[in-house]
Amino acid sequence: MSASIDLTHADLLGDDAVRDPYPLLAALREHDPVHWSPRYRSWFVTRFDDVSDALRDPRFSSDRISPYRRAKLDGPDADPAVRAAFGVLEDWMVFKDPPDHTRLRKLLSRAFTPRAVDRVRARITEVTDELLDAALAGGTGRTDLIGDFAYPLTAAVIAEVLGVPRRDHPRFKDWSDQITGLVFGGMGDPNRHTAGAHGMAELTEYLTGLVRDHEREPADDLLSALISARDDDDALSQDEVISTGVLLLFAGHETTTNLIGSGLLALLRDPGQRALLAADPGLVGGAVEELMRFDGPAKTVARLMADDVELRGRTLRRGERVFLCPSSANRDPAVFEDPDRLDITRRHGRQLGFGVGMHYCLGAPLARLEASVAIPRALDRLPGLRPAEDELRWHPVLLSRGMLRFPVEFDRP
Repeated sequence: MSASIDLTHADLLGDDAVRDPYPLLAALREHDPVHWSPRYRSWFVTRFDDVSDALRDPRFSSDRISPYRRAKLDGPDADPAVRAAFGVLEDWMVFKDPPDHTRLRKLLSRAFTPRAVDRVRARITEVTDELLDAALAGGTGRTDLIGDFAYPLTAAVIAEVLGVPRRDHPRFKDWSDQITGLVFGGMGDPNRHTAGAHGMAELTEYLTGLVRDHEREPADDLLSALISARDDDDALSQDEVISTGVLLLFAGHETTTNLIGSGLLALLRDPGQRALLAADPGLVGGAVEELMRFDGPAKTVARLMADDVELRGRTLRRGERVFLCPSSANRDPAVFEDPDRLDITRRHGRQLGFGVGMHYCLGAPLARLEASVAIPRALDRLPGLRPAEDELRWHPVLLSRGMLRFPVEFDRP
């Protein structure tokens, strides 16, 4: 099947590829693993070893926001709101190389501790059950597992970890939806920068006030820990605290929302694997790893070439953009036996869904915990759960893989 796909015009944002990117990725991985896309003026790297090595290689730079801002947003005709939004992104740790990345990660890791994760374990279960209770009480036998379950769960958890009052949690969905186009590359939407700038401005203004409140009255939460995080004479500036807060509120729920949604869909489409998990709850840890591998939220990771690199006979030149594809790497048959089959008993340790090396996701333990609670409880508590397949809609973006909505039906009690 993969050999019949026209790779000359390969488009990961085409309708078929948005619904299911894996046939196209398999064709690229087999026939053109270092692929130049004229459409996106970018390279796509799809084999496991190449993606894994590149994620560790400093020549594949994470610093892609600063060059864009200098080239596109420093002129007199640039929209000041868009320039300000990219200024916030520029302070995100994930868009920095050493030594700035090293400094920020060291300070942030002192605040984002296992204790912070363990503290919300009971709250994750509580919110999960509250949301499932609401679905059952609705009386319709239908719900949206993204909008009514995965999103409000993960947003509530990261907001609570950070120190956002519960009354303000509902405000974050609109802001997050607007920022998505800035961060995840919705290249088909010409208004994504303007909409994203509006959401970024409102969220930044909100967090600025929250930081001031926490400076006056510190609390036992992540925002206070960020404010007080120090290493010798170093500390996060107020702008860095605010930018990091935006990063955590956005990345802390967006990725996990998609993991829970896609993970539930994969299990609903595979009754045998679903039954296996129901029969042995102890498999949940391995199941989450396998779901990350099988259809995880990280479709691609963008890098900017800091130097020329020769890779499989191609020259990736300084200044060119590269999309590394964990979604393809995680189905590479050179690494995973029968990679297009879901197997929650599969031996793990190599999937790249959370990254690798110095950019390995700091929030991975929290994401694993949320998914390991939410997925089995939803399957257990919503009887006869089944997807409304004809109504599934996926985000049309390059960097992430997730559903806009996930309508399901279940048997009314």
